[in-house]
Amino acid sequence: MKTYPGGCHCGALRFEVEFTPDQAVSCNCSICSKTAALRVFVPAEQFKLLSGDSTLTSYQFNKKAIEHYFCSNCGVTPFSKGALPGTGQMMTAVNLRTLDEFDLSQVQIIEYDGKSL
Repeated sequence: MKTYPGGCHCGALRFEVEFTPDQAVSCNCSICSKTAALRVFVPAEQFKLLSGDSTLTSYQFNKKAIEHYFCSNCGVTPFSKGALPGTGQMMTAVNLRTLDEFDLSQVQIIEYDGKSL
């Protein structure tokens, strides 16, 4: 595993996430398709918010199982948090597009049909 830094556009939010780049999820649900997110899911302890807690705003919809966080300054959506269905394990879904200088060609993109949920 490797630690990757990331953040929002204005720089108010900074974080680190630890993972092995192999797969990312492209979901077609209403929020993922509108934000063009490519997400990697990691256990909550592998994600560390370094700064910007005061600029975080969250949004929930539908079953309200996932909190989608965004920067209240620039609007970028770097991550979401929620429990893994069936296990209750807290996960963080990091938008790979918000990582600093991350090469998306490192990961296989897995299409997920979230629209059907």
